[in-house]
Amino acid sequence: MPSPKLLRICLVLSLLVSSGVAAARGWYERGHGRAPSGNRVYVCHGYGCRIVTPVQFSAADLKRIAGPLSAKIADAAAERQAISRSVQAFETIVGERVGASGDRPGMQFGRGEKGQMDCIDEATNTTSLLTVLLQQGYLKHHEVLEPSARGFFIDGRYPHATAVLAEAAGGAKWAIDSWPRANGEPPVVQPLPEWLRSRSGAIPS
Repeated sequence: MPSPKLLRICLVLSLLVSSGVAAARGWYERGHGRAPSGNRVYVCHGYGCRIVTPVQFSAADLKRIAGPLSAKIADAAAERQAISRSVQAFETIVGERVGASGDRPGMQFGRGEKGQMDCIDEATNTTSLLTVLLQQGYLKHHEVLEPSARGFFIDGRYPHATAVLAEAAGGAKWAIDSWPRANGEPPVVQPLPEWLRSRSGAIPS
């Protein structure tokens, strides 16, 4: 029989996974794509989740995507570095499947282009990836929150959204923003308060 200490650890991890998934679920319920199910993600593209394409991951796909997170990771900072590489692998795979390998960075004003993604598509897809990684036990130092937004025109900024993680210890929030960079390139990873203050989608130095 498992020890009381082991049972407590399992309970904490279970609650972490449940809370992270529940926190992101509201995003989908408000009409942004569709939540992932098992090894299947529903990839948004064509701007504003206008097109939603199911992509089923094989065991080889998951190994490639989660590979950076498979090694022992000491802390949240190291996990974010691994997550960045996982996002790159994810985007490369889904880009090939849905015809978005040539997705260009930033806002291209190309609504209607099947292979182009805006920030809503990117935030949704990255959140779906992070949710799968959390559900399958690859995230040890973070939970997944629903995407965050900034900019409302009246403040002189174009509206923009990003996927968000919170550190399990302390709750510090981080933006995982794929939109400023082309498909398969490293996402912008920065503290959420800094991301919220930014005036544009520019890549921080």
